Amino acid sequence: MSDPAPHAPAPSPIRRLRSRFRPRRRPRFKGPSFNRMLPNLLTMLGLCAGLTSIRFALEGRFGAAAVAVIVAACIDGLDGRLARLLKATSRFGAEFDSLADFLCFGVAPAFILYLWSLQTAHGYGFLPCLMFAVCMALRLARFNAALDAGPHPAYTYNFFTGVPAPAGAALALIPLFLGLEAKRMGWDWLLTISQFPPFCAIVLIGTALLLVSTLPVWSFKNFKVPSEYVLPVLLGTGLFAAILVADPWAALAVGGMIYLGMLPFSRRSFMRLKREAEAVRGEQEQG
Repeated sequence: MSDPAPHAPAPSPIRRLRSRFRPRRRPRFKGPSFNRMLPNLLTMLGLCAGLTSIRFALEGRFGAAAVAVIVAACIDGLDGRLARLLKATSRFGAEFDSLADFLCFGVAPAFILYLWSLQTAHGYGFLPCLMFAVCMALRLARFNAALDAGPHPAYTYNFFTGVPAPAGAALALIPLFLGLEAKRMGWDWLLTISQFPPFCAIVLIGTALLLVSTLPVWSFKNFKVPSEYVLPVLLGTGLFAAILVADPWAALAVGGMIYLGMLPFSRRSFMRLKREAEAVRGEQEQG
């Protein structure tokens, strides 16, 4: 019969004290880091701003509704750049951003203008709203499809195909900006024009056509300013910011009209770059 196994020696008091106060290991969780979630959180905030603009419009608070759409546009300009900066771009983020853009810039502006003016035309007044929302959806679908397409010529990277969604929303809301400015200044004639259903319908339909057009539009992502124009651009931006604070509705309306005036120059710049690229390619093929 074998001897019983000896018992292990009891740990000393010092060892028990050390094990008691030994720092515990933190559990490791699987999932994306907060930095990678931050762009999607911004997109969600923009979506909430678009939904809030619809609520303000239902309550008749059209100024607050316009501000909510502008806030959504500012957030939309930040989330994509932040995703590229943090290297957090993903297919989910692109799809989520497009869905948020459709509501904020396709549904909300049309709904606001319908309550502002077009509801007096009943069913006919709803047709421009439908057309605007459908064209916005088509424009965003075309943009997503272009992400999966092959590489484009280098000269096209500084241009959008058609007016981008936030700019389209701002252009569609020009009648509202004019009406809010008319209320502030007491100009009844301008208020009447801004709430005239045919005027709002023309603005909505015209903007819808610009959204789905193939017009090349400056994206300003890699836009380089010549050295001699840096100071005037800074002064002009500061002046516009001052006017935006002092008289926001007039500044937004004038800004939208300036943007419209830039579209022919954008197309001319695109065609010049295209001719130069084709000339270089022709010389390379001949050589």
